[in-house]
Amino acid sequence: MLKAKMLELMEKIKYESSLVEKMVNTTIEGLLESNKDKLDNAMEYENLINNLEMEIEEMCVSMISLYQPAAKNLRLIVSVIKINSDFERMGDLCVNIIEAAKILIEQPQMKKYLAVPNMAKETLKMLNDALHAFLEEDVHLANDVCAFDDVIDAYCEQITRELITYMLSDPKNIERSLGLLVIAKNLERIADHCTNIAEYTVFISEGKVIKHNIEQH
Repeated sequence: MLKAKMLELMEKIKYESSLVEKMVNTTIEGLLESNKDKLDNAMEYENLINNLEMEIEEMCVSMISLYQPAAKNLRLIVSVIKINSDFERMGDLCVNIIEAAKILIEQPQMKKYLAVPNMAKETLKMLNDALHAFLEEDVHLANDVCAFDDVIDAYCEQITRELITYMLSDPKNIERSLGLLVIAKNLERIADHCTNIAEYTVFISEGKVIKHNIEQH
């Protein structure tokens, strides 16, 4: 019975991951293409993800209570609870990006959004790799995802510095700069959640806790 429930749980988290991937992808496309329809379409995933997040959490708690799983099964269920929360937060972060992007696309672009398009594409790749690592229990790829977070952080720092320069040089740039800053900061947070998923992947497979560079056996 536990085995069947574990399979059902994995199907639900896989479906949730596909919704998150579609929401992030559509959000980024809407921003880069200045396409309001795509931004509206991306917003539609929010309720689906929120409802599924609650359903998965309830299922995990029920499984722990009823079956008292041990070893890898317990690690998987506990990790799914955490990853489930990461997915829900990614949806919230996409909403922040969508709201900022809708205002931004109505105004003239500032040097084609600086490095934000590259940061967005790299964040999406990081998400795809994190999901693949989790679903395939690919520890090597999961470690690569964790290391790649530094690249996203560097993008955010670069964009922040450039935006500060633009705002200081001309007050007319302040509103657009703040919008881009919101987007960059939320992309950085999405990358942080990708790192979380990668860390839980290692925990599920090897029982190691690599968060904060700590390893436990």
